Amino acid sequence: MSQSQSFQAAAWRRLKKNKGAIFGLIVIAMAVLIAIFAYFIAPDPSPFANRIILELGGEKPGFKQSFIKVRKNKEVVASSFFKQLVSGKEDAYYYVPIVSHEQKGDSIIVQKFIDEGLSERQAFHTKQIAATPVITKKFLLGTDKYGRDILSRIVVGTRVSLSVGLITVIISLSIGLVLGSLAGYFRGRTDDVIMWFINVIWSIPTLLLVFAITLALGKGFWQVFIAVGLTMLVNVARLVRGQVLVVRELEYVEATRALGFSNFRTIVRHIWPNIMGPVMVIAASNFASAIVIEAGLSFLGVGVQPPQPSWGLMIKENYNFIITQNPMLALAPGFAIMLLVLAFNLLGNGLRDALNVRGRI
Repeated sequence: MSQSQSFQAAAWRRLKKNKGAIFGLIVIAMAVLIAIFAYFIAPDPSPFANRIILELGGEKPGFKQSFIKVRKNKEVVASSFFKQLVSGKEDAYYYVPIVSHEQKGDSIIVQKFIDEGLSERQAFHTKQIAATPVITKKFLLGTDKYGRDILSRIVVGTRVSLSVGLITVIISLSIGLVLGSLAGYFRGRTDDVIMWFINVIWSIPTLLLVFAITLALGKGFWQVFIAVGLTMLVNVARLVRGQVLVVRELEYVEATRALGFSNFRTIVRHIWPNIMGPVMVIAASNFASAIVIEAGLSFLGVGVQPPQPSWGLMIKENYNFIITQNPMLALAPGFAIMLLVLAFNLLGNGLRDALNVRGRI
């Protein structure tokens, strides 16, 4: 076994002993699976979990309601497995909330639910309704003010949080590694110019910088990736620069110069593999920070736009319920943010301890 493989095995053994890190890893793995199969897990598999039933707005967790499934006037094409995996499947029926129903010949007579204690009599021909026309649904976390299922939107919203975190880490690591490596390896004027640029970005408050980038690029899903990613590269670049400044003076780097290796090969094949430990730790930290920043941007209305579900946007839409009868509508996405951020921070702390070999035999 090579020295690199031996170190990785030892680091994994140390990581497995850290219960907090393993808990974080399990939560992250579950979140990834939920994000991938969101539309198969969510009770509402419609695109963006956006099945609006205005009569059921603001219901409490555990609420049950009977529905009659009324066929839509247009033809709805069945979604393939891949299409449903990516964007859900369009409802072929309207879900009409009812209080009661009875079969009369070739028609079903229902009392349509309008509000508490208020209903309206309606009749539907059997050709207008589904084969199993009446179903009962339970909303485990209640419904928002538009009557959409909170649990479904939290499940689908997991994609936004993980996607923002992943793309942000990729952007910040890609740019931060290059800038930090160039500054630390070549030093001198190169270091001065790059660090001047980094310090200028660092001097601007994160939220203000994100606002500026978002307003320049416009509001939307992909703009959030770029805006948050560019704000995160500062930490990576400064860390990488410090690590490279130390590593470039070690014997094996001097040996690469003596052998005539190019600067590019020395940095990529010999320096980067030996500084990946601290970089992985800060990547986990940036992942958590990106989730919080995205939620804040969506809450302020400059992040993900409706009807796409985002945990921050859900808090914005339902925060007024906190001081009324149903605080769980805003607290549920808040708990989801807290749990996922905690998981990444615990994993980051575990990686820091596992990859820190100073003082170990």
